Amino acid sequence: MRRAPAPGLLVLPPPSPLLLLLGLLALDRGCTAQYSSDLCSWKGSGLTHESHKKDVEQVYLRCAEGSIDWMYPTGALIVNLRPSIVSSSSKHWTVCIKPFKDSAGANIYLEKTGELKLLVQDGDHSPARVHCFSFEQGGLFVEATPQQDISRKITGFQYELINKGTASDLHMVSVVRGTIQNVINEEEQQDSIIDVSVNRIYRQKTKIFKPAEESGRWRGQIKTLLQCGVKPGEGDFLFMGHMHFGEARLGCAPRIKDFQRMYKEAKDKGLNPCEIGPD
Repeated sequence: MRRAPAPGLLVLPPPSPLLLLLGLLALDRGCTAQYSSDLCSWKGSGLTHESHKKDVEQVYLRCAEGSIDWMYPTGALIVNLRPSIVSSSSKHWTVCIKPFKDSAGANIYLEKTGELKLLVQDGDHSPARVHCFSFEQGGLFVEATPQQDISRKITGFQYELINKGTASDLHMVSVVRGTIQNVINEEEQQDSIIDVSVNRIYRQKTKIFKPAEESGRWRGQIKTLLQCGVKPGEGDFLFMGHMHFGEARLGCAPRIKDFQRMYKEAKDKGLNPCEIGPD
C-alpha cells in the first residue's frame, strides 16, 4: 500500500456525509477545481495544464450515476461524489466503478487518510470488471502514469452509487414472470446470461424485454453471477432485478420471503406501483 503525497494548502467545500473526502492530498502540487457541466459526468483534458504536469484537479459530481472521461491524462484527479439524494449517514452508501474497455494512461486508487490502495492498474483490460467499495473505505484518486506519448491515452470509467441502508423500493426494480430458454456462461467475466421468454411483465423500468420479431413473444436477457449455477428448465419464474451499468442483473437465487416483505412494506405505505397476485 502506497502513501499519498504530503498535504499542502487545499480549500474544500463544506463537508457533507455523502461527500467522498479524500483528505488533504495535494500537497506540494498545484490544485484547481473542475466542475462537470451536467453534474453527473465529467470530461476533461490534461493538455489544459501541460506546463504543470503535477497538478491535482478536483472533480465534483452530484448524481447517483455518471462517468469520467479524462483525455491525455497528466497529474491527478480527486473525484468527489455527492449524490443529490439526502441521507443521514454515509455508511450505507456503496460506490461501484466500471472502467471503459480501452481505458489507459492512469492508475485508479482508493484513498483514505493518505493511504493509496490500487483498484485499477493502467493497462489492466479485464473485461467488464466492476470494483465496489463503501464510502467509509475511502474515495477515488486517479493518477496519470508516466507516458512518452499521451496523445492516444484516455482514462475513463462509469460510476454508480447504491444506498444499501434503505428498504428496497419496488419503483426501482423490474419484475417479470417467465421461463428460462437458454443460459450462456461467460467464464472470463464470471457471468451467466439468461435468455428469458416473458409470460407477463409486472413492471419494467427500462426496455430490457421486447417483442421478438419472429414469434411476437416478449424476450430479454438478464445477467447473474456464474457461481449461481443457473440452468434452463421447465417452470415459470418471477424475475426481479435492478439495472447495473446499463444491464439487468439478478442475485443468485429467488428470495420469495424478501419479495413478500418488500411487497407488504410498499402496500402498507400505499407505494406499491403494481399489484402482483399469488398466481
